Amino acid sequence: MNRALRNVAIIAHVDHGKTTLVDQLLRQSGTFRDNQQVSERVMDSGDIERERGITILSKNCAVEYEGTHINIVDTPGHADFGGEVERVLSMVDGVLLLVDAVEGPMPQTRFVTRKALALGLKPIVVVNKVDRPGARIDYVINATFDLFDKLGATEEQLDFPVVYASGLDGYASMEPDVREGNMRPLFDAILKYVPQRHDDVGGATQLQIISLDYNSYVGKIGIGRVNRGRVRAGQDVSVMFGPGSEPTKGRINQIMQFHGLERVQVEEAEAGDIVLINGIEEIGIGCTLTDPLVQEALPLLHIDEPTLTMNFMVNSSPLAGREGKFVTSRQLRDRLDRELKSNVALRVNPTKDDMVFEVRGRGELHLTILLENMRREGYELAVSRPQVKRKR
Repeated sequence: MNRALRNVAIIAHVDHGKTTLVDQLLRQSGTFRDNQQVSERVMDSGDIERERGITILSKNCAVEYEGTHINIVDTPGHADFGGEVERVLSMVDGVLLLVDAVEGPMPQTRFVTRKALALGLKPIVVVNKVDRPGARIDYVINATFDLFDKLGATEEQLDFPVVYASGLDGYASMEPDVREGNMRPLFDAILKYVPQRHDDVGGATQLQIISLDYNSYVGKIGIGRVNRGRVRAGQDVSVMFGPGSEPTKGRINQIMQFHGLERVQVEEAEAGDIVLINGIEEIGIGCTLTDPLVQEALPLLHIDEPTLTMNFMVNSSPLAGREGKFVTSRQLRDRLDRELKSNVALRVNPTKDDMVFEVRGRGELHLTILLENMRREGYELAVSRPQVKRKR
């Protein structure tokens, strides 16, 4: 018997209020105590994310609503971080498509919506900021329908439910003219319209790693969805990178699940759960953890190719070494190698010069965020002018 569980992602154009809405869902589901101080934009945990007001890495959280465990994934809203969006959508069974009540569907909405529709996910359209002056609700719904139609949506996907909401004021409704209340109508829509996948709990273990994290205490942490069977702490598994690959042995040390924004250690998890596991250094994004006796790997995830190239090089100017503490080519190479473990849309190639590395990303913002993170960590380097990578 499968327990009550829903896995849902929130996708939207940058600055359409996605993270604010997730904050309200966390507050109103009782995740935070009444007397608990909660910072605005709780899901944006990185310094740069808070400063720029954008989401860069997809975040996971979970809420309990009327006995149902709802895993919510807040995804990036910028095309440069589309590699994150594509991975996350493979973990969920439904999406909340957030659209601004004034602006309507925007270019990035098109990008992520195409990905969601291609995977067969049925969206719930959330018209956010309905209290804004100049809200054009009918126009926004018609424009969203036209967008779905152009992207090849099925008849079932075109018959989408609409929820009208204000993430800032914390209310949602199935009627467009309501301006008060709470988020219950949105929770109810998730339970009603997001399908519960009937996974095989009794089958052989199969878990695909979608995202990676790192902790200096436990090492590499893999985040993914249990597709079949159960996983237990201390369990022996085979690690495979796609069908037909050579399996390697591993043992799961700890299993954690999301409760609110916290990671809570559990003894076991079953099919449908989104979990974090550690203890296996060989894991990578897209790999499958399988039962050693039933080695059935899932296909590796497809990520769109980079579009922009920059050269990262050792700073050889007369002022080199004054601002950073990591300045050598070896330190630069190690840092880029570490980034590759979790940043799937990035590519790093050596050049004829040992001091220069060719770095490819999805766009200017993608590479700028990497550079800014490296600078804050104490790395000093020079970079070339970005060049568009043309398809051959």
